[in-house]
Amino acid sequence: MKRTPQDCPSRLPENTAVKQQQLPACRLQLSATGILSGFFATGVFCLGMGVILILSAKSSTEIEINYTKICASCAKLRENARNFDKECTCSIPFHLTQTMRGNVYMYYKLYGFYQNLHGYLLSRSNSQLLGTDVKDVETCAPFSKSHDGTPIAPCGAIANSLFNDTIILSYKLNSSVHIQVPMLRSGITWWTDKYVKFRNPSSSNLSSAFAGTTKPPSWPKPLYRRLSRTQHFIEGLPAGNYSFNVSYNFPVTRFQGEKSVVLSTLTWSGGHSLFLGLAYTVTGAMTWLAAFSMMAVHLKLKGKRFSPDDKVKL
Repeated sequence: MKRTPQDCPSRLPENTAVKQQQLPACRLQLSATGILSGFFATGVFCLGMGVILILSAKSSTEIEINYTKICASCAKLRENARNFDKECTCSIPFHLTQTMRGNVYMYYKLYGFYQNLHGYLLSRSNSQLLGTDVKDVETCAPFSKSHDGTPIAPCGAIANSLFNDTIILSYKLNSSVHIQVPMLRSGITWWTDKYVKFRNPSSSNLSSAFAGTTKPPSWPKPLYRRLSRTQHFIEGLPAGNYSFNVSYNFPVTRFQGEKSVVLSTLTWSGGHSLFLGLAYTVTGAMTWLAAFSMMAVHLKLKGKRFSPDDKVKL
């Protein structure tokens, strides 16, 4: 039986505004003046923010003490496998010429230390870090269990590589009296790190929650601290003579690295780093350069287009 065109179903779309593409539409047509104004305004904003951030960063105070060479004798002793169990301490005196006012934070700084090895990045347990299963160590090799088979919490190479030099800050009150500067461990982490990414188990008793596990082999006391503003340090760290007493543990000479201790105050924009301010400043300068370049091209083409010497050929 021969089929006629009338017998075939129609493939035409329905006669609706959507399928016939008859919905009202708006096409933005920007003029050269509008585009150039936007570029210039963006440049002004970025340059202004850059200057403000740079001035804010420069208003903070920071002092860095590199003790790699100062503690060279401890490095030779502690980084020798035969003497790894022997303790070694060194003292690093320094002088503050001016008071570091406000909250003062102490942290460490490493040079030449990179943590981008693929195996290193995978050696962790997300369920442990989220506080859901402290005994999940399947993905933590080679730091999953201790020598007696006890699960490590937190496990993995990332957790085990915690910086483990123990550093005590002392202040010379007078010619004969040295006092230890009081430091706090609270208020030094991001809210998301403490309550989202790295959470403790939900149990109210953490001792029972971590029962049956052990700490990573390289874990002693952590370094991160902030100044406890009490007694002689209510306004901050006063100018004067100080010293860092370092219990040397973390090896750096085997990879030609260096390590420092940093004391820093903070402002509303962060610490002493100029990166963010310079990034805004460079972005603003590049935006202005692009705006001037486009304006020059626009004026050149505009002058050529409307030149009275141009003739229209029919």
